[in-house]
Amino acid sequence: MTASTDTLRNMYLDLMQDILTNEIYKDPPLKMSIGSKLKKAVGLNARHQQGREFDESRREKGLDWPSVAHTMIGKQRMQNLRMVCSDVIENNVPGDFVETGVWRGGACIYMRAILRAYGDTDRTVWVADSFAGLPEPDAATYAKDKGDTHHKVEALAVSKEQVMDNFRVYGLLDDQVKFLKGWFKDTLPAAPIENVAVLRLDGDMYESTMDGLTSLYQKVSPGGYVIVDDYHAVPACAAAVHDYLNAHAADETIEIKEIDGTGVYWQRP
Repeated sequence: MTASTDTLRNMYLDLMQDILTNEIYKDPPLKMSIGSKLKKAVGLNARHQQGREFDESRREKGLDWPSVAHTMIGKQRMQNLRMVCSDVIENNVPGDFVETGVWRGGACIYMRAILRAYGDTDRTVWVADSFAGLPEPDAATYAKDKGDTHHKVEALAVSKEQVMDNFRVYGLLDDQVKFLKGWFKDTLPAAPIENVAVLRLDGDMYESTMDGLTSLYQKVSPGGYVIVDDYHAVPACAAAVHDYLNAHAADETIEIKEIDGTGVYWQRP
């Protein structure tokens, strides 16, 4: 008996998820010396305590920072990403896939793998990042970022070349992957993105989240999705979401849904 297309697609995407989160080789979390003030500023709380060994329950919810895995968002947020990407493909919702803030590139690699699994050759995966970590807070303009110290976390700075190499090892670095290097305020407004089907915001800070929404939200197609990775981890991130929606989408009926206690998502009506 020949396996069905759906069976083969699911096998491939299940395997890609397990590899990208490294639930196969079970790498331990990064060894980081982070003081209590910095932990709070970068959204680390008691649930994020960095142990010495792989912890399946933490990895599932993205509550550790892996030493080797190509994503830190965990199994449940990866499953959410797969669900929304599959939904827009199956329902012909127009637009590209975009992530703002990519770290080692794992979520973007998964988006490209999903396109490959469905044979979708019309969409682009946009990989937007400074590739140098997060910016220093501009508290004069964005008061809710005052005291933010994400920019001090060296582990968050992953070069564009490394991310490209990570795509390459999966055979997924091709013309359907485009990189936007620089601060979001500089790259996103002029990015040649016409329509967005899935917008994944992972900029942590108020400014980074607001930059993504300001430049891209109105390009999200009806029926498309917005995912906010750090909604519950960083209060300033959630504040940016509601400030933007109250100012620019007050006429939309939006139901923000939980993913795993950290990230949220909604479908644009």
